[in-house]
Amino acid sequence: MTGLAIAVHGLRKSYGDKVVLDGVDLTVPEGTIFSLLGPNGAGKTTVVKILSTLVTADAGDLRVGGHDLAADPQAVRAAIGVTGQFSAVDGLITGEENMLLMADLHHLSKREGRRVAAELLERFDLAEAAKRPASTYSGGMKRRLDIAMTLVGEPRIIFLDEPTTGLDPRSRHGMWQIIRELVSGGVTVFLTTQYLEEADELADRIAVLHDGGIAAEGTAEELKQIVPGGHVRLRFTDPAGYRSAASALDAASRDDESLVLQVPSDGSQRELRALLDRLDSAGVEADGLTVHTPDLDDVFFALTGGAAVPAQSKETVR
Repeated sequence: MTGLAIAVHGLRKSYGDKVVLDGVDLTVPEGTIFSLLGPNGAGKTTVVKILSTLVTADAGDLRVGGHDLAADPQAVRAAIGVTGQFSAVDGLITGEENMLLMADLHHLSKREGRRVAAELLERFDLAEAAKRPASTYSGGMKRRLDIAMTLVGEPRIIFLDEPTTGLDPRSRHGMWQIIRELVSGGVTVFLTTQYLEEADELADRIAVLHDGGIAAEGTAEELKQIVPGGHVRLRFTDPAGYRSAASALDAASRDDESLVLQVPSDGSQRELRALLDRLDSAGVEADGLTVHTPDLDDVFFALTGGAAVPAQSKETVR
């Protein structure tokens, strides 16, 4: 277990006759971002609740922060922080009072609590708003305050359950930067999200949860390689050049009306060079070339059988 922040084997959970998790296995190395994807109702939040000791598993060997979840849940709680998609911020009190309340819960002295609260409010760009009721904060500010409150106890592992749901693209980007900074400071982040570009942007490793188990796991690039459909699209304006290229590239599919050839390819530099060499040998030059490789949307739909994803997950916010 050395070097693993989270190690899960055979996790099972049912509610009555409904099996939610049916033998989930996953590992999360320390100091990394691990993202769990899945359609609505797949059990992502259930995984988080179990690993954060809020819900008891029916079965499984579960270790978090090096501690056995069943034998020593208190040690697990001391090592983790949890931020859900619904903010734990109390809107009736100020941002500073929210922070001090959290410091009290962690049994910090008044002096230490004020020091930690001030440092975190400054770190999350909330110092100027500290004396204002949290109900006046924007969605992004509330989410930053929520994470700041989570950090009062200096957790080594943080569970972020859909932390950017409902945020505008600018606030989402700001949250991404916060997550990166947490990990650069040695924290491990377990992230559930419905935004596929979010996982692609942030995660060191990604797992797709479907039908109670892990359908696939790997880096974003590894997952993209399991889905067929990568190709190079060549566009021509000269019909003679188009016909010569079609003859040289016998594997290409043709669109004679648009003068477009589509050649199967993984998009690698090696394959692109070989393709261009074949065009050169035929004395042909394409007027346009675009490369398409499967993205996480393609992976998600391939693994989950087209399970619905919120429309927001398609938006490009890079």
